[in-house]
Amino acid sequence: MNLFISSDIEGTCGIAHWAETELGKPDYEPFRRQMTREVAAACEGAFAAGCEDLLIKDAHDSARNLIPAELPERVSIFRGWGSDIHSMMSGIDASFAGAIFTGYHSSSNTDASPLCHTMNLDNVSIRINGIQASELVINTFAAALYDVPVLLVTGDLGVCEQAKRLCPAIYTVPVSRGCGNGSISIHPAEAVKRIREKAEMAVADGIAHPEKFAVALPNNFDVEVEFVKHNRARRASFYPGVKQIGPRTVRFSSDAYYDVLRFFMFCL
Repeated sequence: MNLFISSDIEGTCGIAHWAETELGKPDYEPFRRQMTREVAAACEGAFAAGCEDLLIKDAHDSARNLIPAELPERVSIFRGWGSDIHSMMSGIDASFAGAIFTGYHSSSNTDASPLCHTMNLDNVSIRINGIQASELVINTFAAALYDVPVLLVTGDLGVCEQAKRLCPAIYTVPVSRGCGNGSISIHPAEAVKRIREKAEMAVADGIAHPEKFAVALPNNFDVEVEFVKHNRARRASFYPGVKQIGPRTVRFSSDAYYDVLRFFMFCL
């Protein structure tokens, strides 16, 4: 059983400020290490449940956050960006039996985290068929393109609740919850413990009952993006198939999610 892990940082236990997520900032190192510990815990749980190989996509900002030497020796790590439509899911294909998302966070236009956003800080809202789209939603659909089910999501409470709405079978580990411009989190060591335990449970369940984790892709996709600045909407309106429907809002529709990912790549 081969697994894919997409690892973000804003949903890492304890994070409450952008300075704790940015390479080179003084506050970054402790949270980079916690991010790495949480990914390692997910790997260890997966291996204990029978996983044979793991590919980890470092999926935040520089994509050079995880500390490779502190991860299990059996994993492979995709650092840097692949410059392809899969973005945070670069490396995904049909060979994987399941996916795990660690350190994920709530979407833009919500109040579940002080670091709420979707893909970048240039948009107010992204909706897919009326659903407020987080990176969780975008990447779960990307995995579904290859019939890869998401088994476990860790991060803030808001994104964990959204994972359950998307697929009730998905295991979750909420490590923090937003509170205004701050967050309330569990202890970092407790987060690592819970992630390791839930990863083993999720992967074992995924091996035994993969069908219950399946997320069916819609037959068509109606995507609306509201940008922070009106010039971004005008720029996106020149992408084939995009219609500007407001000063800061564009719409794109397609029957193929691959096309939606391509729209995101060039317009977000």
